[in-house]
Amino acid sequence: MIDTTKKHVLVYGDAFVDYIAEDRSNTTFKTYLGGATVNVAAGISRLGAPSSFITVTGDDETSQFVRDELGKEGVDLSFAKLENDKRVSGVYVHLLEGNERLFHTYIDDTPDIQVEKSDLKNMAFKGASVLHICSGTMFHPTALKTTREAVHLAKESGALLSVDANIRPLRWESEAICRETILPFVVKADLVKLTEEELFLLTETDTLDAGIARLASYQIPIILITAGEQGTFAVIDGVMTHVGVEPVVPVDTTGAGDAFIAGILRQIHLKGKPETRKEWIDIISFGNQLGALCATKPGALSAMPRLEEIEK
Repeated sequence: MIDTTKKHVLVYGDAFVDYIAEDRSNTTFKTYLGGATVNVAAGISRLGAPSSFITVTGDDETSQFVRDELGKEGVDLSFAKLENDKRVSGVYVHLLEGNERLFHTYIDDTPDIQVEKSDLKNMAFKGASVLHICSGTMFHPTALKTTREAVHLAKESGALLSVDANIRPLRWESEAICRETILPFVVKADLVKLTEEELFLLTETDTLDAGIARLASYQIPIILITAGEQGTFAVIDGVMTHVGVEPVVPVDTTGAGDAFIAGILRQIHLKGKPETRKEWIDIISFGNQLGALCATKPGALSAMPRLEEIEK
């Protein structure tokens, strides 16, 4: 049964501006609102479910652009923080062979201005069906403390905890620190999304079976390992199932994983947490379709599918 007192999917993370290469020469770039958590919050809203975003922005033109664009997407910013001196981070995204993307260079002029634990509002969590987080801010000590508090409040309020590893190696001092920081959140999650590369990094393995076996001891209810054109390898209550996807011709894979998880969280909010294996497979298949659709367009947020597209 759906809990009708839950008003939104709550997302916590950094607002970003993506500078995405126009072609594989990686010499000219277009500017997009971006960042994994931004994409997920907006992706959920585009699919007809309410989303709220906890982040921090400043008083400059880029921050205003971010707030305006999120407003256009229907993302609620009631629980976000405005700190005048904050400057939104950016990343230059290079395109590689096969239309894969490389997060090449990060820009962060005000790394120490973060959402603080004291900025979190209980009301945000009491109204949340899901809290979704990723590792994009966990490398900063203040943001790490805030993430821990957010998880605590979400668990206290009965919200499902969704964790996307979303590892960007350039943002970490070492793989060991990355692993030690992220794993405690993975262990607490109700739903974890990983790429195969992230699975290998976190578990220090080099095969899918070995990585899943290593995670099995944590008894995570749902593990989703996205594998591009192969679809998703889903571990549901300890049993692995492959959920395929219809092939598409990819244009840009940036944001495909965000579209995938946005679709899954949208379904959970609107229809409730799946109770059976078949229900989980159906919801994962829906996410696969959205990820594939996203990959057929350039950009990240700009490529997030809309409800009317999937209804067709």
